[in-house]
Amino acid sequence: MSKGGEVIEPLVTIIIPFYNDPYIAEAIESALGQTYRNIEIIVVDDGSSQHADRIYPYRPRIHYLGKANGGTASALNHGIQYASGKYIAWLSSDDKFYPTKVSEQVAYMQQQQALISFTNFDYMNHAGHVTQSHAAQQFLNVFEFYNAFFTYNPINGCTVMLRQDLVKRIGLFNEKLPYTHDLDLWFRTILSGTDFHYIPLSLTAYRWHEGMGTLRHRPAVEHEMRSVVEYYHSRLAQFIGQLIQR
Repeated sequence: MSKGGEVIEPLVTIIIPFYNDPYIAEAIESALGQTYRNIEIIVVDDGSSQHADRIYPYRPRIHYLGKANGGTASALNHGIQYASGKYIAWLSSDDKFYPTKVSEQVAYMQQQQALISFTNFDYMNHAGHVTQSHAAQQFLNVFEFYNAFFTYNPINGCTVMLRQDLVKRIGLFNEKLPYTHDLDLWFRTILSGTDFHYIPLSLTAYRWHEGMGTLRHRPAVEHEMRSVVEYYHSRLAQFIGQLIQR
């Protein structure tokens, strides 16, 4: 798209759900530090009682939304409802985007006319030091990728970018799922017939630390994941079978 010979970059909305997280400033800094310029950043404060003061210095450069505590899915949905971007990405408040994250992903999605994509990522520790590069599971083909969903979530949510019109078609996050709302959305995306595009670049740093919900609530996360997988199992199996027969 151009105007008077000047290329107009599509607007990208970055949503950062926040709840009592001491790393929030680093997440916001990484969003503001994108080489891609046409972005809006929405920080959704999900009823925090701690560390909100770390957001204040950035208020002139972001959209700050406060709400009563309702969980990550509700915070993401709240942000999506205010998003103006053609593309939407989200960033956990304890993770970081690398500077070219948005520019690389938008360029790929426009070229491929993709509705949704995800990328590789790095692990970092509590101090922000990378402990493992290119940590995503690699798949030989789409059948390996789809079959992975029967046992675990093969997509890191903070690596995802999707078009806003896709969200309107498949629906928002399920707020009844406090831990696996992203996995539920991936299932609905696949079953809608939408292709997931993978970009083999590490564009996000995923922080592994003692305070993260994945560790603190591991039994509940695993139980909820089993329930979600069981709910979609037969439909995904049928979907894969139809692909094989083509």
